[in-house]
Amino acid sequence: MWWTRGNFVALVAALVALSFFCPEADCAAAPGCRAVVEESQGPPRGIFMKGGDASDFFRRRSRRAVKSPDELNAEQRQVLAADERRREFHEEKRNEFENYVEEVDDEQNERSRESTEQWREFHYDGMHPPYE
Repeated sequence: MWWTRGNFVALVAALVALSFFCPEADCAAAPGCRAVVEESQGPPRGIFMKGGDASDFFRRRSRRAVKSPDELNAEQRQVLAADERRREFHEEKRNEFENYVEEVDDEQNERSRESTEQWREFHYDGMHPPYE
């Protein structure tokens, strides 16, 4: 039970320390704080555009508007490049798998050849010439 009191005391100490060292906590409570004054000046410039410019932007390019040939060509180039990257990726994976299968087959053939040679050496009776 004593450890819960210790945890509570540590938590209260951390909250007190944060309230002293965190300037944002003072700004939230005090209306004359620097951060409140800076926020009341308005949004930063360059983020929003004028209403006329925004309506012109949306009028010029609506959802059903026909795309220009340059846009269509750029999109087609992106699609073709993505297809080429996908094709190269799958070809590389296929080559890696084929090399892996070839190595496994070679190892298996080597093991079977060695075991066959051992069997022939063990069962050789000396009467007949060695089997090649």
